[in-house]
Amino acid sequence: MSFKIYTRAGDDGNTSLLGGGRVPKHHLRVEGYGTVDELNSHLGVIRAFIQGSAEEKLLAQVQNNLFTLGSTLACSPGSSTGFLPEFNPDDIQALESEIDRLTAALPELKNFILPGASQAGSFAHVARTVCRRAERLVVHLSQLEEVQPFVVTYLNRLSDYLFTLARHLDNQNGGTEIIWKPR
Repeated sequence: MSFKIYTRAGDDGNTSLLGGGRVPKHHLRVEGYGTVDELNSHLGVIRAFIQGSAEEKLLAQVQNNLFTLGSTLACSPGSSTGFLPEFNPDDIQALESEIDRLTAALPELKNFILPGASQAGSFAHVARTVCRRAERLVVHLSQLEEVQPFVVTYLNRLSDYLFTLARHLDNQNGGTEIIWKPR
């Protein structure tokens, strides 16, 4: 089975949701899953820098999870989600365990830090900020329409993981964390 890249169905500025219904391409639901997709692309950049590591393997799973979150967000409210991939709540615990593992090997965090200590760490910081934006959009959407609670929880934990990963990558690549020095 092959997918056609263009359908012309969105030429009027609207897009179809899974389960039926059409919304404007600027709809908050579309902004939410579009930002999750953007985040997924940023994670691909990080993976290219850390191939073969344990962190790369976890990010591969995270990318798959983000597709699950995106498909959940792309569903019309109230439509059956029985055809969607299932989200495993253990994936939230996996992020927490990895945060704990990486944190144990890092210097104690006593200050705010600025991105830029290493290239891979900087990309993780960019991904973290995109993740936070996705989380804000999804929280906003959840106040207007039904959103599965695991979506917000996963994005919240993932942004924490990406912060920790950025610190780890900076440390691993010889970068010294850049401390924020307010005037």
